[in-house]
Amino acid sequence: MENHAIASLLEETADLLEISGADSFRIRSYRRAAEAMEQSTQQMREIVAAQNATRELLAIPGIGKGMAANIEEIVRTGRLAAREELISQYKPTILELLKLPGMGPKTVALLWDAQKIGDVDALEKAARAGELDALPRFGKKQVEKILKGIEEYRRHTGRFRIDVADETAARLAEAILAFPGIEVVTPAGSLRRGRETVGDLDLLVTGPACEEEVVAAAVEHVASLPEIASILARGQNKVSFLMHNGLQVDVRLLPQKSYGAALQYFTGSKTHNVALRQRALKYGYTLSEYALARMKDDSVVASATEEEIYRALDLDWVPPELREGLGEIDAAEAHKLPKLIELKDIHGDVHMHTDATDGRNTIREMVEAALERGYSYIAITDHSRNLAMTNGLDDRRAAGQVKRIREVDAEMEGRIRVLAGIEVDILGDGSLDLSDHVLAEMDVVIASVHTLLNQPAEEMTERILRAVENPYTRILGHPTGRLLLKREPFAFDLNAVLKRCAELGVAVEHNAAPERLDLKDRDLRLAHELGCNIVVNTDAHHTTHLEKMKYGVLQLRRAWLTKDDVLNALPAKKFLAKLRSKP
Repeated sequence: MENHAIASLLEETADLLEISGADSFRIRSYRRAAEAMEQSTQQMREIVAAQNATRELLAIPGIGKGMAANIEEIVRTGRLAAREELISQYKPTILELLKLPGMGPKTVALLWDAQKIGDVDALEKAARAGELDALPRFGKKQVEKILKGIEEYRRHTGRFRIDVADETAARLAEAILAFPGIEVVTPAGSLRRGRETVGDLDLLVTGPACEEEVVAAAVEHVASLPEIASILARGQNKVSFLMHNGLQVDVRLLPQKSYGAALQYFTGSKTHNVALRQRALKYGYTLSEYALARMKDDSVVASATEEEIYRALDLDWVPPELREGLGEIDAAEAHKLPKLIELKDIHGDVHMHTDATDGRNTIREMVEAALERGYSYIAITDHSRNLAMTNGLDDRRAAGQVKRIREVDAEMEGRIRVLAGIEVDILGDGSLDLSDHVLAEMDVVIASVHTLLNQPAEEMTERILRAVENPYTRILGHPTGRLLLKREPFAFDLNAVLKRCAELGVAVEHNAAPERLDLKDRDLRLAHELGCNIVVNTDAHHTTHLEKMKYGVLQLRRAWLTKDDVLNALPAKKFLAKLRSKP
């Protein structure tokens, strides 16, 4: 089990304890432990498997004896008895209420104690019937806010961020591969295509253990995995189940001879597959999850690999990220598919935060982590003062931060270039949050909107346009302000903003943080068509967040972009030369 999943169970337990009115110290111990799991660079499953597991767990700050035992229990069983005991006092759905905007444990406790409301449907019914009006803190505006929050929640429910699906797939693959004779586990569906969110997870499995005469034992192995919350269906070569977070997983065990056909079929998209099947019919073939076969006698033309299926249809192999019915088959026929950007093409990451504001690591620690990833440059870009909750930098502290960055850069002696930067807030009127004379000292100035997100569209557009007009703005950060499955993009004229950025030479950011992935793939295509410079950054707040660059690159690939279309696929000197010139 990954640290992220352990942290989630601990955090949910803390929420349940708070709902139940438990001792505040006990609640804090769970929250501290969850934070420790999120921030640890060591995987708990590796520690628990070691001989001195308890001692190593106790060495982690914030972990005591009781919490060490809880972590061991979670890793070994995929469950936490304390959490399940608390859930039994309420309803399993009570945790859904905490996913609603502005709904905290104390409010959930009030709803349960007063009216035994323990799920979203019951809350909506009570709100619309006026049954919340008599409760403390539930005025008309609060009830309207709840109903709007429920509407947003329903729009996103059943979807999971790409990183959650990816980490789940990796964890399950490791467990499935432990069975002798299983050799390959490949995610298919939306995850393989790099979609920013997925509805469910498809895993395709093959190897000698998946052949008909022995597959039953392999199916039993999959069905008995401790990570599973409940089995939905089990067949001759398929297991469907739910994870504890509600994600549905379908595992298919396939003979090697048909693995390519199944991989092509279950990767999708539906639009791409329909077009491919129609093409097969013109060639006198049928295409299914089993094979590309001749219609006249059902003899197999291709089935073992995707490449041979596309080749038999006179097509170049289409990268999964492009299989969305957006002209990829015509391009594959004409041998005009782009050579998509790859993770190895990225030379630097120029948006990250340190412990000077709301990051967890020092400048030097971020630099060392970037060196381990093979980067030749980074930019340190902490927050500015307007974002008070992040301990943002004012003019004086920002100038001091530039000096510290320059010192670390000198200490690197050319091993990596450390650029001085800032993520400066775009204020409500479009002005920037720091003085021009301080911004002039920076190599990289990223201007971003973080506050007043409900401005009317016209006002927001003018606000951002004014910000990019500032001669020191070199990059527009996470341009639409969305948070996946939590917050919709704010209203503004994206087209007008991208056009002006292209005219001024202001680069637009694709923020690779999986909670943002902003700009989205469609908007990245628009930015490219309009001639914008594009930069991909992780917005890292911890050294481990640098790993999230892969999710950003996936979205660039979905936008048909090559390394020539992305500025930080250039070495440092050329990257800086391509950025908007400073005054």
